[in-house]
Amino acid sequence: MAIQQRFFQLDDQWCVVHLPERPNGFAVLLLGDVNQYVTSNVSFWMEHEGRRQLLEDLREYGYTIFYSHLYGRHWGSKKSVRLAKQLIYYVLKNEILNNRIYILAEGMGALNALQLLEEMHTQIRALAMLTPCIDLRAQLEYEKENKFFYKRMLKDIASAYELDETAADRAISSLSFTFSTVPIKIWQLSGVTHYPSSLHCRKYEELAKEKNAPVEVVYHLPEKRYSFAKAIHQFYQEHNHL
Repeated sequence: MAIQQRFFQLDDQWCVVHLPERPNGFAVLLLGDVNQYVTSNVSFWMEHEGRRQLLEDLREYGYTIFYSHLYGRHWGSKKSVRLAKQLIYYVLKNEILNNRIYILAEGMGALNALQLLEEMHTQIRALAMLTPCIDLRAQLEYEKENKFFYKRMLKDIASAYELDETAADRAISSLSFTFSTVPIKIWQLSGVTHYPSSLHCRKYEELAKEKNAPVEVVYHLPEKRYSFAKAIHQFYQEHNHL
């Protein structure tokens, strides 16, 4: 079944809305990892087999799914968060949808998701994250084990945050937990992963427990990486009355 979509630009960044055949009235903002891209007629999520299947499965459940290029490797920059907010308002204005959305964030996209959660939590029903990067400082320190990856990430951060490379490392702060009543569920890849659970989701889960915040973590094997649309849908359904 072909995916029906519409491409458009906001702030010179390509965005796309995937429209379901049988809409359920709810929208999902997709915040991808470092390789996510959107051009004038295609996106990474459309071209990657596993992610395309997840996208299609969620569309089958009736969700309107939307996302943006967001300046590429943004690493949670304020500029990318502003554009994500602009995109949310644009889609809600132009589509017939419930005005409270769901978010699905993968990897680096979690840095945006958590800032959106802090700034506009009343418009977010629930947040699902896939092997998220939550602590940017911890990830940068982790990358120092490989000089090439560290230099690449530092260059990306400097560009995204509009900083000199010599200042970028010092400018990145560690994880800070902001309490929210928005339900959060994390699907964390087991074993070796680019975003180790010890640096990110496990730390976040521990901070959430201290605050009695609604955060749940599920560990899964690599072969199931993009095969749990049903579980994400069930998680969203549990909170569609909020």
